[in-house]
Amino acid sequence: MKRVPMWKVIYQTLSDEISGGRYAPGDKLPTEAALSARFGVNRHTVRRAISELSNAGITHSRRGAGVFVTHAPTVYPIGKRVRYHQNLLAAGQAPGKQILSLETRLADSRELEALKLPPGSYVQVFEAVSTADGTPISWFTSVFPAERFPDILNDIARNPSVTYGFQQAGIADYTRAWTQLTAIRADAIRAGHLRLPEGAPILRSRGVNVDPLGAPIEFGTTCFAGDRVTLSVDNLT
Repeated sequence: MKRVPMWKVIYQTLSDEISGGRYAPGDKLPTEAALSARFGVNRHTVRRAISELSNAGITHSRRGAGVFVTHAPTVYPIGKRVRYHQNLLAAGQAPGKQILSLETRLADSRELEALKLPPGSYVQVFEAVSTADGTPISWFTSVFPAERFPDILNDIARNPSVTYGFQQAGIADYTRAWTQLTAIRADAIRAGHLRLPEGAPILRSRGVNVDPLGAPIEFGTTCFAGDRVTLSVDNLT
């Protein structure tokens, strides 16, 4: 079994302690010397872990003062109505999205099943990174039936919001039919987008949204940075 580098162990331990409230935003972390003694490693190893915490937006350094916590986990509700912008604004954070790709292609077997489409159907795919106050918190793909939503990618290119795209197509409301949550490890691509070390824990959410008549209109997969988001699962009934 491949051994996990010690800097990753230290990074994850400190991340978990910050997300768990041991260190609050504004708190100063122990010194490099104290952390070296705690984990039984040299300062170079501790410095690498602290550097990754800074790259992830969890801490920042003040010259001559030390390393301080800057990040508090975003509480993100998952319920019958999942609305990214509304969720972040309600948490007092500024939402943002970075579009990675917009494409039309043949649906794969999982997408056909989730959207109840016949074989050979095409889908519209929206891939992006979501941010809170400029820090990446999730990577996601949203998949829509192309026949029903021929122009949704053009609308999303103007305004990167699924809700906006549905509104332009005449759908004023939509709800979550089902959600599946799984804890996984970040591969190189997701780790890069989320500014995490490869192998860091992430939470994967898969779900289907339906229109008011119950027809599937979106199959979504979202990977949340595990140390930056607390998922709050509301009653879906």
